[in-house]
Amino acid sequence: MIDDFRFQPPVLEVDGLTKHFGSVVACEEVDLALRAGEIHGVLGENGAGKSTLMRMIFGLVDPDRGVIRIDGEATRIADPSEAVRQGIGMVHQHYSLVDALTVWENVAIGEVGPLDPEKTRARIRRISWRYGLSVDPDATVRDLSAGIRQRVEIIKCLGRRPRVIILDEPTSALTPAESQYLFDVLLTGVRTQGWAVALVSHKLDEILRATDRITVMRQGRVVDRLLTAEARVPALAQAMVGRPVPLRTVTATFERDQVARDLLDADPMDDGPGQTAEPAASTTPILQVDNASVKGADGRVLLDGLSLAVGAGEIVGVAGVEGNGQTALADLLAGLLRLDDGTVLVKGRTVPTGVAGAMVGAGIAVVPADRHRAGCVLDMSVAENLMIPSTHNMRRWGLLRQDAIRRNALQLIEEYDIRTSGPDALLGELSGGNQQRTVIARALSASPEVMVAHQPTRGLDVGAIEYVGDRIRRSADRGIGVLLLSTDLREILSLADRVVVLHRGSIVGEMSRDELDLPRLGLLIGGTDEEEKAS
Repeated sequence: MIDDFRFQPPVLEVDGLTKHFGSVVACEEVDLALRAGEIHGVLGENGAGKSTLMRMIFGLVDPDRGVIRIDGEATRIADPSEAVRQGIGMVHQHYSLVDALTVWENVAIGEVGPLDPEKTRARIRRISWRYGLSVDPDATVRDLSAGIRQRVEIIKCLGRRPRVIILDEPTSALTPAESQYLFDVLLTGVRTQGWAVALVSHKLDEILRATDRITVMRQGRVVDRLLTAEARVPALAQAMVGRPVPLRTVTATFERDQVARDLLDADPMDDGPGQTAEPAASTTPILQVDNASVKGADGRVLLDGLSLAVGAGEIVGVAGVEGNGQTALADLLAGLLRLDDGTVLVKGRTVPTGVAGAMVGAGIAVVPADRHRAGCVLDMSVAENLMIPSTHNMRRWGLLRQDAIRRNALQLIEEYDIRTSGPDALLGELSGGNQQRTVIARALSASPEVMVAHQPTRGLDVGAIEYVGDRIRRSADRGIGVLLLSTDLREILSLADRVVVLHRGSIVGEMSRDELDLPRLGLLIGGTDEEEKAS
């Protein structure tokens, strides 16, 4: 693709686009050119300015200064409807669908002219067939998986026949298979329709896999531009965060980039599965889950006789394909599920399940998989989020003490390097990485005995992933027992002292780091273990 289009004039070009939010520089003098037949990767940490740039192009944010040109002509895009008229479509990071409506109703929202359900359904089927985006027009959105919702967003975008397509972190909630499917659709459209695509991401592997050019942003500014064919992982990671990054924090790119693999092997900071040193963890369990069984409201088995133990200072990774009980286990330890059978013990004491505050009171802190739904309140300040649920030290005569809340926030902001304008800033104004730092700071500030980290790096950039991994290790070094629930096997292998495999609500296998057998681990994750069958 790049040989055909690299010398063509841009379909869309931005020149000196700048946006400040008070004293915060979101974008500063940013230049970008999108050409027909190319996928242009815009890479950067959470908070680098990528999304703000795209929101200005799509008319959601008014720039302070700078010019947007379409086919060489300067234009003003005042709102998204004007962007659509100019041939720009955008698929947002957080879905803009209405859960209570059907697929065809969501696609029809915002369209001009009389509502024609049959015509809308037919258009959905036509786009679905052309690009392999199989979707039922009459399905209710709330019943769809994240991957199918993403398809609906793309169909909604393509139904308006854009020339320029902006995808803002499109794979943040997708499985690897769903992500690959999305990129296949993009490549088909780029090759057959000549779309100009901007792929906004903090994931090095997907930028390298899917794009023709890369623009790297850091702290609101462009710091590098290069052809993807000439890119190398170490240089990209350093451009993103402004310093060398231990390559254990970069995942699928190792399979593609020999330089990255060589550096990973030689990285003295790496503590991946190649090492055989014994962990310093205690063998005495600090957390025990014995024969835990839970059925959902629909009668479906969520946990089926699950038993596991975590020692003080030990990191136990729970591996498995999503949907095999990880969420139920995390909810159980967050006090959101009541056991039908079995027990949960912390330091040998039984903890009642499904009772508000019991798990927290026993010393279990949970970092949930979806920080927006369960980990924080975006419309509350950073200080207010940091005080939840430990308000007992911040009250006097039954009233909250604002001085204590602020003092607590300032201490945690400094200790956990939460990048914010101050404790009174709304949490929703922070980048995803800094929101996650806030969630982790709040969890660890209560001095827990056990930390349950459920998908702790999902949706984070390489710098934030490094930070979270470091915090998990430091927590274990302090004697906290860590239960790491993740569908990213590389994350588990880089952090865990011991790995257990969860399948259909039960633990089906276990390996210590020095016993690690990757082929057998893969079989266990898939629900088959030929070694055990043979025995």
